[in-house]
Amino acid sequence: MKVITRFAPSPTGYLHVGGARTALFSYLYARHHGGQFELRIEDTDAVRSTEASVNAIFEGMNWLGLEHDSEVKYQSKNLARYHEVIDQLLDKKQAYYCDCSKERLDKIREQQMKNGEKPRYDGKCRGLGLEKSVDSIIRFKTPQSGEVHFKDGVRGDITVANAELDDLVIARADGMPTYNFSVVVDDADMGITHVIRGDDHINNTPRQINIYQTLGLPVPEFAHVPMILGDDGARLSKRHGAVSVMQYSEDGYLPEAVLNYLVRLGWSHGDQELFSKDEMVQLFDLSGVNKSPSAFNTTKLKWINQQYMQQADDLRLVGLVQVRLQTLGVDLPTEINLTQVVNMFKERAQTINELVDMSLFLLQPLEAYDEKAEKKAFKESAIEPLKAVMVKCEMIDDWVNADLHQLIADVVAELEVGFGKVGMPVRLALSGQAQGPANDEIMHVLGQNESITRLDLALKYLLQKFK
Repeated sequence: MKVITRFAPSPTGYLHVGGARTALFSYLYARHHGGQFELRIEDTDAVRSTEASVNAIFEGMNWLGLEHDSEVKYQSKNLARYHEVIDQLLDKKQAYYCDCSKERLDKIREQQMKNGEKPRYDGKCRGLGLEKSVDSIIRFKTPQSGEVHFKDGVRGDITVANAELDDLVIARADGMPTYNFSVVVDDADMGITHVIRGDDHINNTPRQINIYQTLGLPVPEFAHVPMILGDDGARLSKRHGAVSVMQYSEDGYLPEAVLNYLVRLGWSHGDQELFSKDEMVQLFDLSGVNKSPSAFNTTKLKWINQQYMQQADDLRLVGLVQVRLQTLGVDLPTEINLTQVVNMFKERAQTINELVDMSLFLLQPLEAYDEKAEKKAFKESAIEPLKAVMVKCEMIDDWVNADLHQLIADVVAELEVGFGKVGMPVRLALSGQAQGPANDEIMHVLGQNESITRLDLALKYLLQKFK
């Protein structure tokens, strides 16, 4: 049997982390078994579904590299098919019209909850043979005896008595089919063999299986993956930080790093942490999916992203840095070589945005010196070392190949002082900071003119300060 999986989001917002992980697991399972991965947009909720959300889903899927195999299916274009199957159920007395008011249903539910019973429809209209009316809905006749049994790919054997299930609504008064019905028709028509989805759908599965069996359709295999929790143990939400997939792109993460992090949210293969996409396809199987919820850990995501940044091609990182600089409105100085900047910070930064933030002192004029560092490094005794370093910088003919570390060492030797007496004020003059890359690295990236300009500005600042 050819494995066919699907990802079926509702276009009522962006592609969030939980949905992306479900899509990834479905994608990997299909690819692992040499099957197909399909994409379906469940847009029957006309009020909440938007074209912008559809585009956001496509954008997120494309960014992650989760390509689907066939034309995208839209539920909104399949209404005639749903009504055809509903009519079939009505003709065979396997569904019926119900005209119970909302007030009546609310009363029943309220009384059942008072009695400690599970809220469910009492079947009042089941045997009345009502005709269609303006306000009537259509309910599926759930078997009143027996039980539904299925083997979940993550949770194992699950059995639910039909007596616990009520006659679910399959079409609203406006004729729009409900989720539990339309998803059965779609999955059957698309030949879906394996449904991998969040465990918030696990209560829907017995209901859907009953519909499959009543229609004489093959029942797919189901696997329900646990939810994702925030660092605090609560269900993942906006307050835990970015949950939109594309927000991670904006925050400077690489798609392969996010993909790697997502696959490890609830799945493992020994102690291995880093997986290429090919390795994911080769190794993924449902047996490795955990039964308990996973906690989203931003620190771990940043660590994984840092590993991928260190392995990434410098030209690619340069392109991403340029995009970030454009977003910030920073014009790149002509003397600056971005490849050098990337090489300087790629080992230190965990995201592209961090890399850019760390390097902004190279790309923009210095407007201030770190106050704490200034008190320590910009004393009157710093004037002579700064002047000596600047003079030597002015004498260099070949800046690219100059040994700038030796230049600073020569000043230290000539002045007969400790390296910090020269290095600290020079670093502050060049970067405005007390910490960072080596002075010679900074000078090489800044170029000769800018390095001399910054040393001169620091000297003038000190001379004014101590005149």
